[in-house]
Amino acid sequence: MSSSYWTEILLILNLSFVCLLSSATQVDYDANAIIINGERRVIFSGAIHYPRSTSQMWPDLIRKAKDGGLDAIETYIFWNAHEPQRHQIENEYGNIMGPYKEAGNLNQPKWGHLKQLHEAIKLGEKILTSGNVTTKQFGNGVNLTTYSNTTSGERFCFLSNTNTSQDANVDLQQDGKYFVPAWSVSILHGCNKEVYNTAKVNTETTVMVKKPIELGTKLSWMWAQETIRDTLHGKGRFNATKLIEQKEATSDESDYLWYMTSIENMGKSSHNATLYVKSSGQVLHAYVNSKHIGSQFGYDFEFKQPAILRPGKNFLTLLSATVGLQNYGEFFDLGPEGLAGGPVELNVDGMASLNLSSNIWNYKVGLNGEAKRLYDPNSPHAHIWKTSKKLPIGKPMKWYKTSFKIPPGTSPVVVDLQGMGKGHAWVNGNSLGRYWPSQIADTNGCSDTCDYRGEYKPEKCVTNCGNPSQRWYHVPRSFLNDGTNTLILFEEMGGNPSHVSFQTVVAAAV
Repeated sequence: MSSSYWTEILLILNLSFVCLLSSATQVDYDANAIIINGERRVIFSGAIHYPRSTSQMWPDLIRKAKDGGLDAIETYIFWNAHEPQRHQIENEYGNIMGPYKEAGNLNQPKWGHLKQLHEAIKLGEKILTSGNVTTKQFGNGVNLTTYSNTTSGERFCFLSNTNTSQDANVDLQQDGKYFVPAWSVSILHGCNKEVYNTAKVNTETTVMVKKPIELGTKLSWMWAQETIRDTLHGKGRFNATKLIEQKEATSDESDYLWYMTSIENMGKSSHNATLYVKSSGQVLHAYVNSKHIGSQFGYDFEFKQPAILRPGKNFLTLLSATVGLQNYGEFFDLGPEGLAGGPVELNVDGMASLNLSSNIWNYKVGLNGEAKRLYDPNSPHAHIWKTSKKLPIGKPMKWYKTSFKIPPGTSPVVVDLQGMGKGHAWVNGNSLGRYWPSQIADTNGCSDTCDYRGEYKPEKCVTNCGNPSQRWYHVPRSFLNDGTNTLILFEEMGGNPSHVSFQTVVAAAV
């Protein structure tokens, strides 16, 4: 996004604010309502995280939010996007787009059911924000909460059943009889007409159907090796006699941080050495003397693998990778990433462990391919890309590139990254986000039925067991050209791009 675009947006916002002031809108509040120009209001707000969609998608997302009954949009300010360097504020956020889990389609029946909820509550807006409230208990978890206006006689009721297993038949005498399913709430307009129940879903249900895009020919791939010879030999950009926390070192410039040191072995070759690394997460790749000895991922884990030491100088190289940073919870910004103090220890021939945490550690932020902008089709390092009769697959630290064309239309486009391991994807230089389809969800815990009743628990109504948490990635049409487009993948762990394909997504009623 250009600076001119953001200048235009800021101008519109400023003009809107001036108009708001000129119309002398009065906003106040009390314990029961927000009051706008003397009118007591119930305001429904929903969240849209603007960096997770392109600016071209915003009008449609806002329209769908409004059509669904929302009055306001809530959003975080993604300060790392607007201040890429400390004390240097930008009016744009460039290519920091996150992975697109949604392609802008309505999630039915959820969207329609919530729309009906918003409409039902709006029917009682005036009474809810100014009336008196009383609650009558019927027993067994059934309660009637009544809002009433003593002057006009208007009423608005909520009939709730908090019992987790037993449905309720409630007789309100002259106001009617009602069936209230377990763990649900009915909204009664005028306290005598049910206009909504949380468990009675009567909106259409849709599923997202992915249709393969016929490209005419099979995708033809080029590849390039991520060169790591420099880091395997301990060559970094700065050093310290401690293990630095990853966010502190990278300043969010890259997911990757190289930790490098060396060890002098005054004796003979040792085939009985063990490397121990304490990591705060999230992924670790370990090399000893240019040989990859193992990888591990998780939060706050301990890596332990055998290693071979040769006489003289031995190089230890640790590549730490993040997969997104913590973004909620108390003091979330203080949560450590990477090796963050370690320790890193080496045990040789069963002797006392050698603590390497205070060694001289060399550091390098990011990948050589990132520095060369291999993700950009217009990178000046195009000569690096290779073609070969046999595409190297299943190998870590590889870059892949292919070209494709997309037919015109408005249906959302996704790329299916089946067969890939873990890495990052770009289309025409625009980031689609990180991918990790080789990470498979637990095969246990899913069920053909879902019982929503009772308090929420993470293991309730689990779906997608035994499958990747995400396999399809949204490609915004604003990223695409009318002619040839370029998909570039950086594969960190090893994958097979020959299974990658493009599809369109349409909503189909069930």
